[in-house]
Amino acid sequence: MARIKSGYSDEEKQNALECAKKEDVKFVRLQFTDIKGTLKSTAILVNDLEDVLDNGQGFDGSSILGYTPIHESDMLLVPDPNTFSILPWRPSPKRVARLICDVYHPDGRRFEGDPRYVAQRALEEAKKMGYIFNCGPELEFFLFKKEFNPAFGPETVDHGGYFDFHPLDLAEDIRREMVFDLEKFGIRVEMSHHEVSPSQYEVDFQYDNLVKTADNVVTYKMVAKTIAHLNNYIATFMPKPIYGINGSGMHTHQSLWDIKENRNAFYDPERKRADAMSDIFLYFIGGLLNHAKALSAIVAPTVNSYKRLVPGYEAPVYISWAHKNRSALIRVPEYFPGMEKAMRAEFRCPDPSCNPYLAFAAMCAAGLDGIRKKITPPDPVEADIFEMSPKEKAERGIESLPSTLKEALNELENDKVIQKALGNHVYTNYMKIKNQEWDEYRMSVSQWELEKYLKFC
Repeated sequence: MARIKSGYSDEEKQNALECAKKEDVKFVRLQFTDIKGTLKSTAILVNDLEDVLDNGQGFDGSSILGYTPIHESDMLLVPDPNTFSILPWRPSPKRVARLICDVYHPDGRRFEGDPRYVAQRALEEAKKMGYIFNCGPELEFFLFKKEFNPAFGPETVDHGGYFDFHPLDLAEDIRREMVFDLEKFGIRVEMSHHEVSPSQYEVDFQYDNLVKTADNVVTYKMVAKTIAHLNNYIATFMPKPIYGINGSGMHTHQSLWDIKENRNAFYDPERKRADAMSDIFLYFIGGLLNHAKALSAIVAPTVNSYKRLVPGYEAPVYISWAHKNRSALIRVPEYFPGMEKAMRAEFRCPDPSCNPYLAFAAMCAAGLDGIRKKITPPDPVEADIFEMSPKEKAERGIESLPSTLKEALNELENDKVIQKALGNHVYTNYMKIKNQEWDEYRMSVSQWELEKYLKFC
């Protein structure tokens, strides 16, 4: 077995070891995700941590969705020492820590099917062009009572709406507990509130580069689900768990930081446009719009995602951009003096069921492609697109996102830029898994069909 050259310094490893000793850690959970973004974990004793930091921990890759076939199953987890954190809900003393890991082949090569590697490659691609890709997602989720009658669906916790307060918001104490634990993981929380639908909530955290932000999303979901479970609730990031109300999105704010000039590349310091948007910013938006249909397969990755992406529930389905208009796919907050560092594009179709490593990598690739090819977007659409007739949308050239997972997969099949960003291994396995998911859905018989046709056919 080759010695792993992880790129993490001896000082970084030593800091993790010293922290483990200081905090009286006895177990360390090594975490990573499968191709769909499901968090995986295995535990080691702290006595083995130094060896694992240097040489990795073996595991069976053939048992992980989208990884390797059984005849190539030996893989290694190599921890990123900078992700060392204490699990706050585990007992003290004899505490439990976690480390997010990179995945390697036994011969020391990075595993091309590791979603975190896909994100790291995307970040490096941006750096080659002179930029750091930053993003800040807004993850919405629902809380339901753990015990419910499947015939009636999940049972809500409250009947509150957007920004409601107690007694309409009955989950404020649970969210507060989530926020405290997120801060213990080093995640800076900016806001926590009730969302539009009953039992729907949002906790926002500070933006960072795409790899760090994807790590934070994985941590956020782990914290939300764990705290909900400890309080006898279920936290779900399913996009549309209840018919007839708004679903959960993951609006993602994106920007590029110019490394050489040390400034936000989306801001034009010469103010050639009234909105202060740079040409780089416009080309980035052009890239996102140009690849939006294929991106849907990655950022809205489930059958259920497309039950959220329908007109009438504030979910953007029309491929356009605007400043004030939230019915557009991309929103650029209006410029005002002092927001030079905050110039950004809010991409509104992603939902929190996605794998964040793949989603952020794909968005980055789309925007960078727009810059390379100088793709100029159409003019912004400030009118309410939801109120436009089909003829009006056609005259303005406003197209729609795919309406089903299958349509989105067909678009991805024809988009070489997004395929390249994912890499051949991830792309091939992702398409196989998602097409199987579509076939399972297509052939299943729903409760709606039984109620609609059983007695009348």
